[in-house]
Amino acid sequence: MLTRPRSLALLMSASLLAASLLTGCAVGPDYSSPEPALSPRFLGQEGVEERDVQHNANLQAWWAAFDDPMLARFVTLALEQNLDIEQATARVAQARASLRQADAALLPSGNVSAQGAEVYQSVETPLGQVLSTTPGFDRRGTAYEANLNMGWEIDAFGGLRRGREAARAEYVASEAGAVATRLAVAAQTADVYVMIRGLQTRINIAGQQADTRRELLDTIRFQYERGVAAELQVNQAEGALAQVEAQIPALEAGLDSAMNALDVLLGVPPGTYRSEVSQVASIPVVPGLAETGTPAEMIRRRPDLIVAEQRLVAANARIGMAISEYYPKFSLGALLGSATTISSGNLFSSDAREAQGVLGLRWRLFDFGRVEAQIAAARGQEAEALAAYRLAVLRATEEVENAFSALVKREAQVDILARGESSLARARENSLAAYESGVVSLIEVLNADANLLQISDMKAQAQTETARAAIASFRALGGGWEAPLASNDRLYGALSTTH
Repeated sequence: MLTRPRSLALLMSASLLAASLLTGCAVGPDYSSPEPALSPRFLGQEGVEERDVQHNANLQAWWAAFDDPMLARFVTLALEQNLDIEQATARVAQARASLRQADAALLPSGNVSAQGAEVYQSVETPLGQVLSTTPGFDRRGTAYEANLNMGWEIDAFGGLRRGREAARAEYVASEAGAVATRLAVAAQTADVYVMIRGLQTRINIAGQQADTRRELLDTIRFQYERGVAAELQVNQAEGALAQVEAQIPALEAGLDSAMNALDVLLGVPPGTYRSEVSQVASIPVVPGLAETGTPAEMIRRRPDLIVAEQRLVAANARIGMAISEYYPKFSLGALLGSATTISSGNLFSSDAREAQGVLGLRWRLFDFGRVEAQIAAARGQEAEALAAYRLAVLRATEEVENAFSALVKREAQVDILARGESSLARARENSLAAYESGVVSLIEVLNADANLLQISDMKAQAQTETARAAIASFRALGGGWEAPLASNDRLYGALSTTH
């Protein structure tokens, strides 16, 4: 047992040693952000910027620019109620706890212990037999003890700091992952809503066409009953009507699936919001993209790319953690308390008081083979994370290019189909008039009907795909939140205030 003055002197000397060691740098490579090879502009950027639109969308809340209050309402509900977002939020809480543990590892630890015991000594044990021969032996006894224990691992070579760096990167990645989930849910909700409106439009087109063919069938039947039309014409009209009517159940099945998917995205059982969305409305008007930005700006906006880079940061820090195992570990320990006493009144007396100071050393001096293997594994994980980050950037750029191309080409398709629909509508009117005048056969009228139905349905699909391509563009650009700047500290703060 050290005396108290010597213990305090040892603690002071150890503290000075710790302070000098802590001024050193952390071992291992410092993180350097990679520079992916990117073009200055997207290939489809010019076409997107030249679109003729009524108004542009704010990238942070793009769903409000579709001029559809119900779409905006459903996106807002999804962001509040979606269960994928709830899971992502729970993962953030787990990562935050891991970060706190890493922070705590750098700080001193301490605990208080105390006990009081009452003993009734057996006289049948060897000790009891010896004690029982002692004059005045009392089989009953008491014992009291109280101690304050403190310990601190000195992060001399930065292994713990690298661990905190990795934990912080994982936490930032979890925060960015939660943001990515929110943006994905917003885009999925808008996408499903647009699909619902597109299917409703197509069902309405098929229904109108069925009504038209039903009227034509009634006319032909009336003529047949008076001997003006042949039975063949009645059969042809009935078959043509059946072809149109048969399309409606398939479209309705797709509509039911889309409505169920919307409810699940909103975190409620299927059917909850069906009555609201069942009221037929037109396909939302596609807004313009006010902020297409550059590929480099996209990297700072897209939370999934932030996730990929933060995982690279964590992998880089773990190399330093592994390298720190080459070096010795120093620790400080101290104990202040009272030795075991037989009376509670003497527990904190000067005679019962005791103190200890310990300077610890742990060094894996003959285990460098395992350390080298751990470093090699950490470097391999870092190389994997770097490749994953670069691939994520390439795929993100691909998503933007594909979405831009689909948006421009689908809009062009809508314009072409609109002109064709107008021409075929006039052709159908002319063929019906010619049939009623006896100039053409019923087949000409049915063909005109079929062509008009086909192009109207194609136009509705193209309008739907145009809106979906716009949604995909907003999502690919990282729209839906106020993206932070490139700095890690600013990124950390921005993500922490996102939810």
